[in-house]
Amino acid sequence: MSTISREEVAHLARLARLEVTDDELDAFAGQLDVILESMKTLAEVDTDGVQPTSQAVPLVNVFREDQPQPSLPRDAALAGGPDTFEDRFRVPRILDEEA
Repeated sequence: MSTISREEVAHLARLARLEVTDDELDAFAGQLDVILESMKTLAEVDTDGVQPTSQAVPLVNVFREDQPQPSLPRDAALAGGPDTFEDRFRVPRILDEEA
């Protein structure tokens, strides 16, 4: 039995603003089903006594110290964009009013 329906996949695609075909809906439903089943298997693992961790090995900060440097002049930065308005990049609207 499938854990996720085509309708749920279509809903997720709409939320992500993805256009998917009927064939892709079927394929994605199957792929997401495999992922969800794998997560169920992981949820069954006994983790009592296992300390929560975000990294398997300790991390070391390898970043350099921030050093202020002159930046690109505004006109030069804006020249790289397709359109500008009031010293800003102009981009097409992607969200509807309902979002």
